[in-house]
Amino acid sequence: MPNAALRITAATPATAQGPAQGDDAPHTRRITLPRLATIAAVAAVLYVGQEVFLPLAIAMLLTFALSPLVSRIRAFGVPMTATVLIVVFAAFTAIALFSLVVAGQLSTLARNLPEFQSNIITKLEGLQAEGDELGIIGRITNMVTAINAEIGAALPSEEAPAPEGAPAATNAPLKVQVVEPQSPVTTLTELVVPLVSPIATTGLIIVVVVFMLLEREELRDRFIRLIGSNDLHRTTQVLEEAGSRVANYLLIQLLVNVIYALPIGIGLWLIGVPNALLWGLLTLVLRFVPYIGSVLSAAFPLFLAFAVSPEWSALLWTAALFIVVELITSNMIEPWLYGSRTGVSPLAIIVSAIFWTWIWGPLGLVLSTPLTVCLVVLGRHIPQFELFDILFGDEPVLAPHARLYQRWLAGDTIEATFRAEEALEENWLADYYRDTGIPALILAQADWSRGVLTTEQETRLAGIAMGMVDNLQVVVGEELEEASTTAPSDDADAPPPLIGAGRRILCIGGRSALDDVTAAMLSQALAAEGAETDHRPHSDLSPARIAALDLETRDSVVMCFLDPAPSRASLLHIRRLKRAMPHLRVGVVIWQMPETAAGNGEDQVLLKSVQPAKLSEAEEIGADFAATAMEPLMLAAVAEDAPRPLPKPDPKPSRAKPRSRSARSAVPS
Repeated sequence: MPNAALRITAATPATAQGPAQGDDAPHTRRITLPRLATIAAVAAVLYVGQEVFLPLAIAMLLTFALSPLVSRIRAFGVPMTATVLIVVFAAFTAIALFSLVVAGQLSTLARNLPEFQSNIITKLEGLQAEGDELGIIGRITNMVTAINAEIGAALPSEEAPAPEGAPAATNAPLKVQVVEPQSPVTTLTELVVPLVSPIATTGLIIVVVVFMLLEREELRDRFIRLIGSNDLHRTTQVLEEAGSRVANYLLIQLLVNVIYALPIGIGLWLIGVPNALLWGLLTLVLRFVPYIGSVLSAAFPLFLAFAVSPEWSALLWTAALFIVVELITSNMIEPWLYGSRTGVSPLAIIVSAIFWTWIWGPLGLVLSTPLTVCLVVLGRHIPQFELFDILFGDEPVLAPHARLYQRWLAGDTIEATFRAEEALEENWLADYYRDTGIPALILAQADWSRGVLTTEQETRLAGIAMGMVDNLQVVVGEELEEASTTAPSDDADAPPPLIGAGRRILCIGGRSALDDVTAAMLSQALAAEGAETDHRPHSDLSPARIAALDLETRDSVVMCFLDPAPSRASLLHIRRLKRAMPHLRVGVVIWQMPETAAGNGEDQVLLKSVQPAKLSEAEEIGADFAATAMEPLMLAAVAEDAPRPLPKPDPKPSRAKPRSRSARSAVPS
């Protein structure tokens, strides 16, 4: 664990809420009907106009991918136009060669497929002979055999030619086909028209990419002017982050796919799977499809390995090849090459893949991740698009203390404890309670004060929170053990000495069940500093139960309040405790939301700050110390200062003298 005085690390502002968006930020986060209607209208336009928008999207992503290469070549002094033409020519030449190789391999595979039919039948018959006819294997083989028979019946059969001189069979039906004469123009039209659309689309993409690369600076300036030239910093940050994230994703994913596809192609060739080059190239492309790309790339080679030989070894070797390469790539190569994440959550990648596939088909599936990355980057920096960052981003949208409070409201002690233990792997216990535990209880107190949280819900939530605190008791022992096993040294990374050793402190809730939870948290934080601590509920402050608090064995007592303005009646317990045991140091903490856990503007409206007058009032009543934060409170609680004497109460007004009987009789009735 990290080191700091009091085992409390320096607090840093929380970033879970993202950058400040101004006073209108809370409103931009809300999903309203007009906003949903706008999103639906945009989706409909993209769906209807896919012939226009799909080429533009492909051109934009290719521009992002090729921009770093253009910049590097430009650094050698090559003119801009020549650089763009060289890069675009090389890129689309590689794509064309790739397409020609795939088309040739597919043609070869189509011609060789009938040769594998006998091997498939042999394996199915073997499975059927070994398996029970009524079992699962028998049913599957019967189904596959029936499908194979239907396919064979649908294909034209080649009849053996009649012997020379023998009369031809006369009972076979004659195939009649009506052939209409076509003009050369009609024939040429049927051949050319189907090729015009893809060729024209490809040419359009090439032209758009060329002009986007040539006018990158001009397009950047126009985008800045469109979004708002009064905030150049934010707009420039959007452009830089979007360009770098998309370009890094595309280029690094291409490199990963090449590293993945190369051993796959070589391995399939060594195993003997037909058209190994085809499957290696398709693997390179299909790996761009998130999550299911590897499965799709393995399906076709596995089927061919099943069909290429009557033995099972080819199938087993092919499966082992894909599994080994996938494990090595996912666990070693990808974590090494990916210097940064895409910024999109895994679930959002799947949802976006479904959405873009519905909008633009298979090409939309390939483009889904980079397009979603662009939307998330816009949402991260532009308030109007913040909805996309909240829905699709991989950063937590709730601060840790807000998430903890939500888990308490849901009654989930297990997840609350799990997340606390996860945070305590890098933080001290006092850190966690200062930055997460206490702020979560402050949110609960704010909800109770404004009537959102009922008394029953408050009691239930306090019980759940106390259960989490009890589960974290083991962390106190771990921190004490770590401190005891570390020898004192001058090393800055060495844990500090225990400041609470030998001190006996009682923490007690001020006036509610939520206050009792804060007392338990403070008790654990002080115990981790070596103090002998205990915590008691606020009900033990009643005059009848103060005697049972065992105050003789305590050095200090700390009363904990979440209410930013506790009543004077609650603070008067200070005087009762000090009158019961004059040797006690009695302190008060009125917890205040730390700046590190400050949320957005909408949350801050609900929170009230502690008024200095309340701290002064507690000291006037007789408190030895009063604090609003964890670190100064712990320092004051373990201090060995002498207790302050109780201040003399203000003189009471003179008691009214009773009137004499004669005076009472003089009063008219």
